[in-house]
Amino acid sequence: MDNVVYFNGPVRNGDFTFAERPGKAAGIRLAEALNGMLGLGPVPHLWNTVTLAGDVRHRGAADRDVVGRQQREERAVAAKYAPGPPPAGGWLTDTAPCVAALALEMIEALLADGTLAVREMPVRLCVRCGHLTGTVAAGDCRFCGHDTTRGARRALLVFDRAAHGPVLERTDFHAAGARSPSHLLNIAHNTPPVLVLSRTRDHGVSLAPLGLQGMVLDPRAGLHVAVLAAAAERGAARPVMTLTMNAAANVAAYGAPFRRHGAMRLRYALHGRIPYDAADTQRLYEVHQAQALRELFTSWYLPLCAARERAGVSAARLPGLLKFLRRAYLARPVTPPGEVLAELRHRAAAGDMRCVMDARALACALADRQNTTGPWLGSQRGAP
Repeated sequence: MDNVVYFNGPVRNGDFTFAERPGKAAGIRLAEALNGMLGLGPVPHLWNTVTLAGDVRHRGAADRDVVGRQQREERAVAAKYAPGPPPAGGWLTDTAPCVAALALEMIEALLADGTLAVREMPVRLCVRCGHLTGTVAAGDCRFCGHDTTRGARRALLVFDRAAHGPVLERTDFHAAGARSPSHLLNIAHNTPPVLVLSRTRDHGVSLAPLGLQGMVLDPRAGLHVAVLAAAAERGAARPVMTLTMNAAANVAAYGAPFRRHGAMRLRYALHGRIPYDAADTQRLYEVHQAQALRELFTSWYLPLCAARERAGVSAARLPGLLKFLRRAYLARPVTPPGEVLAELRHRAAAGDMRCVMDARALACALADRQNTTGPWLGSQRGAP
């Protein structure tokens, strides 16, 4: 299990802050919790900035001639962390220079070995703005809203998945002792036989060097490259991406050609959603005399529970989970036994989340965390 490092599945850079929507930070918090159990330092938070919504926002902004698209994305990411501090490990977007360079390197290698191809295909283009709406007739243009498209032929970057075996297998999931997500395998295997990996966007990893002018790498593929680029900077051969089952259903097939590079192999660690509206009520902590553990519960323990309860943590479970955490916290040893810590690290590296409901293991994990990072009291609210 050496060289396992957890990274969050890149968060879409939408109109929110973590203070307003803490659930958006669940994958970030889970990666930090697991890396902490492994004794690893901070890793960068990963962000998905290649979005059609971002293109629309930028084109409609009054200051678009003064503020560039990249600068606008960076400002939006920085604002996500207010009023807390920026992340200790910094952040990395899916258009960072190291990501773009790795993406082009991988694409060229995949074109050379026949995994990917540039193929002329029939497409539909918006008659008003020229946006590529797809390869079949669809509804209104998602860029400008116009309701009419025209047929054309255009060279596209494609992945013929039918010629390269399954796009998703059980071994692509990093979860020892967990039930394999059969429905995700079925969803991936029912995607179109030819997946288009090039899109018309104003912002992204440009495919112009491949002769695809005005096109960028599909963000569902690009976010996998972002994880590999972050892992390469740390020398981690076994990066693990934290993401929800819904996100996995949307991106896994498109990431199939981009889960391996050299010695690196990317796997997925699934987690459920966390009911932060219910978890962030003062009454919950007053009733259970656990006000001092509020930040620990929401930022550390619940993300670990979400990795165990991948269908989502029920709001009805919150009182019981808080009481369990409080008992483990009160029982934490001054110095955790070395053999217990070794077993904890082995479980964390393997994605085995049974330890979150093991009272002795949890008490030792709490002691180790406190000895390593100090107390949690006084943490900034709203920060991941």
